[in-house]
Amino acid sequence: MADRIQKVLANAGYGSRREIEKLINNGKIKVNGKLATIGQCIEEKDQVAINSRPIRLHQQRKKKPKVLAYYKQAGEVCTRRDEKGRETVFKNLPRLRNSRWISIGRLDLNTTGLLLFTTDGELANKLMHPSSEIEREYAVRVFGRVTNENINTLLDGVELEDGFAKFTDIVDSGGKGTNHWYHVVVMEGRNKEVRRLWESQGVQVTRLIRTRFGSYILPRKKRVGQFWRLDEKEIKSLENSIRS
Repeated sequence: MADRIQKVLANAGYGSRREIEKLINNGKIKVNGKLATIGQCIEEKDQVAINSRPIRLHQQRKKKPKVLAYYKQAGEVCTRRDEKGRETVFKNLPRLRNSRWISIGRLDLNTTGLLLFTTDGELANKLMHPSSEIEREYAVRVFGRVTNENINTLLDGVELEDGFAKFTDIVDSGGKGTNHWYHVVVMEGRNKEVRRLWESQGVQVTRLIRTRFGSYILPRKKRVGQFWRLDEKEIKSLENSIRS
């Protein structure tokens, strides 16, 4: 059955839909010897080449998606390459044959914690899309005085420069003086959203760790810089957390 090229190649693990579109715009993908166009439909029998390298779609479709978890370190960026020469999260991941890891969302430079990757572009797209309403939970240490009024405001929502945002849950996790820990939950992955929400209340985030994405919780025994595979049950649980 024919389907759009971005969807087919993303499903086969050759990048996110946005990455596929960029390759097409740069003339890096050919279908049956001709330059591909965004939105064109292809079938398994079509001859597709990426960067002049032929790929076999019928083999890729039969593969089950792989999902990898990684404990991100502070100072790493979530791009494949960085023009400033900073370390990227992809450098530490295991290599794949005839496929590659696709990041399921991002964490900013100074945030640590759980990052998920998959070989299935369609799965990555669904897990990242706001309509799926996937929860992201963070442990956050803030510096400054936090009142009950601040907490209620953050739960009701505030207007940020890129739109309305809020925490769906805030749990006091203790601390001494003006350094205090909280666990918070957001339903989307906007850039530095957790930091900006707290800063809107006049306090500073001094540490931020993502501890959960959807149904998957960062195991306590894992250490910064480690990666590990999710098993079939864990992957199925992630898929089931997607709101249709």
